[in-house]
Amino acid sequence: MKLVIHGKNIEITDGIREYVHQKIEKAVSHFQNITNQVDVHLSVARNPRISTKQAAEVTIYANGSVIRAEESSENLYASIDLVADKIARQLRKYKERRQDQKTQPIPTNEVIVPEPVATDLIGDRTPELPDEVVRTKYFSMPPMTLAEAQEQLQMVGHDFYMFRNSETGEINVIYERNHGGYGVIQPRNSNGHTNGKNGKTAQANVGIPEKSHSK
Repeated sequence: MKLVIHGKNIEITDGIREYVHQKIEKAVSHFQNITNQVDVHLSVARNPRISTKQAAEVTIYANGSVIRAEESSENLYASIDLVADKIARQLRKYKERRQDQKTQPIPTNEVIVPEPVATDLIGDRTPELPDEVVRTKYFSMPPMTLAEAQEQLQMVGHDFYMFRNSETGEINVIYERNHGGYGVIQPRNSNGHTNGKNGKTAQANVGIPEKSHSK
């Protein structure tokens, strides 16, 4: 298992490096057979108005899937402890879900119901753009189904997830809707059509159960 440590606004000392290895390796020790690489990103916020200044983020690449957890506090070592516990729970859920998929039959009657694309994707949130690009991420994008993309969305802990649709070969984005459920963003060709089943861009719950909370 490869473990890589990155730092932003912080020097990665030998003590910090040793502590990360100790905590993260222990957290993934029971899942090394499915873990290919672990990236740890440590950062310290320079903004004095932010109370939780020191963050630890862990990204695990496991058999083509991405599992992510992030925690922050006023103490870097405490943040590392918190994120280690969280990523261990994420890995446990991932492994249990994989085992359930092997024992349960694959449904053949799933229906995708397209809906018109919403004109407002951010609701009442105020869009804010950073002054500059502060971080770039690269990751492989193997083809996957919509259900697999929804599972990945839950694993990475973001509001959206970009993936290559195995049915169309195109890049899609699945995201959490403000009022529950999920939406899908598909590219539209110059002729106004997509390569989807129904020849139209869809924002739908796509057979995925809606969440009870709203954002």
